[in-house]
Amino acid sequence: MILTVVSAVFVFGLLVLVHEFGHFIMAKLTGMRVDEFAIGFGPQLLKTRRGETVYSLRAIPLGGFNDIAGMDPTDNPAGDRGYCEKPVFSRMVVILAGAGFNFLLPIVLFFGIYATVGIGQPAPEPILGMVVEGKPAYQAGLQAGDKILKIDGEVITNWENLTNKLKTVAPNQTVAIQYERNSKVIETIVAPEYSEQNQRALIGVQSSIVYEKQSIGTAFTLAVTQTGEILSMMVNALIDIFKSPSNAEVSGPIGIAQMAGQVAQSGFIPLLNFAALLSLNLGIINLLPVPALDGGHFINLLIEAVCGKPLSPKALMYTQRAGVALLLLLTLVVTTNDIVNVIFK
Repeated sequence: MILTVVSAVFVFGLLVLVHEFGHFIMAKLTGMRVDEFAIGFGPQLLKTRRGETVYSLRAIPLGGFNDIAGMDPTDNPAGDRGYCEKPVFSRMVVILAGAGFNFLLPIVLFFGIYATVGIGQPAPEPILGMVVEGKPAYQAGLQAGDKILKIDGEVITNWENLTNKLKTVAPNQTVAIQYERNSKVIETIVAPEYSEQNQRALIGVQSSIVYEKQSIGTAFTLAVTQTGEILSMMVNALIDIFKSPSNAEVSGPIGIAQMAGQVAQSGFIPLLNFAALLSLNLGIINLLPVPALDGGHFINLLIEAVCGKPLSPKALMYTQRAGVALLLLLTLVVTTNDIVNVIFK
């Protein structure tokens, strides 16, 4: 539980902070006045002023925010340096910068991993890299780092042996697994889950990972390529969701927090990879043309650029309310789905 909470706080905090920093830095570069840039939410713990901006550290470490003067046209104390007084193009850049930084973060993370640690490949040894919480292996007491010695008396010498052996397990059949932990040999009984989709028994484990360090140039090229490929797959997956909403499997904050905790069992590097994937996801979602999201704000600015004037305050109010209502409904649905999964799975 502690690992799950710490991992979730780290991932959510990093992604939101990077997103807000994107808005912040572009607001500064386009000449807007930023009154505060905060790390975290809630009561201030520390603060310092640099020029016109207050930089603060707050009590709840979940991301951060920045206070750009003039976001509300009816309350603009910054004059021509307020957001609402800047050209449409400048405001577009600021709005898109949050998602843009979410797209840049994975490149930075992948580059750092590839250049310092290396590219991960499944290790051939039958050593558990991750044991999924709540799954059969976890319930039987297996942990990351355990070395599998035998399954039902058959000697296991590599990971391929392990997966091939589990493929032969029939539905509702239990298996005896002998493993080594801290130089001690232990045996346990595991009741695999039979996956109809995979047509074989699964116990909820993944192999350990070995890393091969890359040169600076190769690491950067691979980081950009990897980010582009994942981004393309996510966009295609989102399109499929809109085509067949009934088949969509979505997770809310609770589900994502659980996944973060599970990934963190394998170490900090897998958690950084997970953060990179989630950052791309956050960037895509934020660009959807939904009022209250950055994509919705961008559409409003696009309308202003085409028509030569912004939407009326009344029209803007109604679109924002509709967007907030839609987001609240979606949050309710995915959170309910998360709770059901936690209780019944």
